[in-house]
Amino acid sequence: MPHQLSGGEQQRVVISRALLNNPKVIIADEPTGNLDPDTSDEIMKLLFDINKQKNTAVLMATHNYNLIEKFPGRLIKVSNGRLLDEKGMNFPNA
Repeated sequence: MPHQLSGGEQQRVVISRALLNNPKVIIADEPTGNLDPDTSDEIMKLLFDINKQKNTAVLMATHNYNLIEKFPGRLIKVSNGRLLDEKGMNFPNA
């Protein structure tokens, strides 16, 4: 039953379900939001693997700057509906 799964297991199920139709894009809103650091890393690695192996774009929203530094990619910073930066890791503090 779903309530018997850990948070990380639940996220893996959600990601697996999203992959059933071979999407070209996965939109993930805070996919590691309530997970411990080790499980967050596993979920991020899974999303990166999906991106590389299936050529699926992953668009992810997060407030976790540690994850951004650990798993760099193309980054776009938006605040209050305005694009602030899309050049990479050198964002001003939010």
